[in-house]
Amino acid sequence: MEYLSQECYDELVAELKDLISVQLPKIKAELVEAREKGDLSENFEYHAAKRAHGKLLGQIRFKQRVLQFARVMDTSHLTNDTVGLFRRVEITNVANNQRMTYTIVNPHEANLREGKLSVKSPVAEALLGKRQGDVVEVKVPSGTISLRIESISV
Repeated sequence: MEYLSQECYDELVAELKDLISVQLPKIKAELVEAREKGDLSENFEYHAAKRAHGKLLGQIRFKQRVLQFARVMDTSHLTNDTVGLFRRVEITNVANNQRMTYTIVNPHEANLREGKLSVKSPVAEALLGKRQGDVVEVKVPSGTISLRIESISV
């Protein structure tokens, strides 16, 4: 089961609709056009169109599967006593006193530039279930860091 924000759910639905109603007919037309050019065994355009068609069908199936098991979370019922999905957490790196603020989101919404951290990332996994004031040790590729939770909000 995937927990999504309403924004992410709407975005996935729009992407799926675009793939099915715009991209798929375009790829099918390219496939038909390439097929009409003759010998299929040596027709590069046909093989490229087949690969593109297969890739597109894979993307469609993936998005359909995500949406099939998606549950839109109502964030108005969330509490801010512990770190969890769709909560904004302000943390401080104990070693250098650098402050960071992240929102814990599902992997489909993760975007570090926007401050959205995947719930499956090492940092988020270490923070889950912790409370304000807790210090957690996180194993990251560069070693182990200590993070102190300054605040949690919804």
